[in-house]
Amino acid sequence: MLICQISDLHIRREGSLAYGIVDTAVMLARCVRQILDLPQRPAAVIATGDLVDFGRPEEYRRLRTLLEPLPMPVYLLPGNHDDRQELRRAFPGHHYMDQCADHIQFVIDTLPVQIIALDTVVPGESGGTLCSDRLDWLDRSLSKTPQRPTIIAMHHPPFLTGIGHMDRIGFADREALARVIARHPQVERIVCGHLHRSITTRFAGTVASTCPSPAHQVALDIDSEADDCFVMEPPGFHLHWWSSGRLVSHVAVIGDYPGPYPFRKKGELIDG
Repeated sequence: MLICQISDLHIRREGSLAYGIVDTAVMLARCVRQILDLPQRPAAVIATGDLVDFGRPEEYRRLRTLLEPLPMPVYLLPGNHDDRQELRRAFPGHHYMDQCADHIQFVIDTLPVQIIALDTVVPGESGGTLCSDRLDWLDRSLSKTPQRPTIIAMHHPPFLTGIGHMDRIGFADREALARVIARHPQVERIVCGHLHRSITTRFAGTVASTCPSPAHQVALDIDSEADDCFVMEPPGFHLHWWSSGRLVSHVAVIGDYPGPYPFRKKGELIDG
């Protein structure tokens, strides 16, 4: 079973380029086509925040149109660029968003792996956190299904990355979240966005990772004083494969590239 993770879509209104350079709508459309062309179709897609750039109704309408070709369930959670109420208004059929009144937090229990999505948004701020109410909700949700393998999805990663300007707008109070996660060994993975890069580390007894963007990537500069800038590296997304009680994650690169070429010709290695 495959779960596709996309993140940091940053959709803008028609005719507007992100930072005057990036046509994020065109790049999301390419991403959607690539998902549809995968040899194995994902059972679900989860989008881990920064779905649009300014939280405007017209941006969410455009996002909805761009995602419509995907036939599988698509689960949306907000990032710091999003507006909760406008997101709910634009996707009225996505009833999972109504599981919590004040935040967009939800449990998806229809897949072999349970998904618990967390809302790390602090309105008006770039960084994120989880207040005591949101952490208590997470603890209760995990306590209900102690034997159920679970993926936790959130926008802000709960770890430092070494990219200084992103760490300064990262996740606050990592220790409080770690205490909750450590009590629940069924958590197989924490999947995040925000960083526009693929990054993996250990966290609270499990594995936490961030997903590349289908558009622009944060420049790879592991320095506390790294400049706040992006690069047009190959875009991508993650595929999380659940099989035989194990979650294995792959980075899928978006674009057209030469190949595939066979390693062997008529049973022989190709030489020269």
